[in-house]
Amino acid sequence: MNQGKKRDLAESVVARLIISTISALIVAINLNSFVQAGDLFPGGFTGLTRLIMRCAWEFAGVELPFGPINIAINALPALFCLKYVGKRFTLWSCFVIVLTSIFTDLVPSFPITEDPLLVAVFGGLINGVSIGICLYVRITSGGTDFIAIPLMERWNVSTWNYILAGNVVMLIIAGALFGWDSALYSIIFQFTSTQVVRVMDPDSTQVTVLIVTGRESAGGVCAQIQDLHHTATLVEGVGLYNGERCVLIYTVVYVGEVRKMTRMVHQADPKAFINVLRTERLAGNFY
Repeated sequence: MNQGKKRDLAESVVARLIISTISALIVAINLNSFVQAGDLFPGGFTGLTRLIMRCAWEFAGVELPFGPINIAINALPALFCLKYVGKRFTLWSCFVIVLTSIFTDLVPSFPITEDPLLVAVFGGLINGVSIGICLYVRITSGGTDFIAIPLMERWNVSTWNYILAGNVVMLIIAGALFGWDSALYSIIFQFTSTQVVRVMDPDSTQVTVLIVTGRESAGGVCAQIQDLHHTATLVEGVGLYNGERCVLIYTVVYVGEVRKMTRMVHQADPKAFINVLRTERLAGNFY
């Protein structure tokens, strides 16, 4: 491994470590200051954990800690994600889950406002920001993402409607058991959080990248693309300007990967011509 790759790897690890810690701390503060104060049930496994804790307290008088329940619920989906997405992505996401679980049990609760609408809106904003900064470094806070991402990227199966249906069922149960006000305000919380994530997610859009390079440098360019866990299609052609034989390499990546790919391609061929086009729809294996 050359010095450039070692430096990029070190910077990537440090960035992920810092951002995942900040994200986990934000989630913990949000859970204790907004979600708990508003008696809300966030979507996904965090909401399921909250529902289990609330049921244990209301019906058995037992106060369960957040951490062990949250980790246990995420365990099986994490194994599924490890098998079909990759070790690095899954392990970093598990690191966020563990940190969030620890911080949630350690950070004290300090309610900021008692207005349920403000709690739902600002709690959702903060939750969306915490998820968005994780996505910026290609990790997730776990939960239903461990199921959705493998199905979407490996088999191009969208599970978001099923996840939404699961959240609706959870909110119906919570509303029937503990009152409909909390359930309805939880919908506002989830909607706000989703909108923030959509704005912040750098990888929500896929783009087509066309690279024109020489025949001699094509192998090095393809090797750089494969480092991003994508493949490519190679087409031989002739440059009309100088009449020399060249190679057109076609691939699809996330928007957030374009800058890194450009830098890597130019390391293999400083004269490479790169054109980036928006991809409206993709069918087939993305990784």
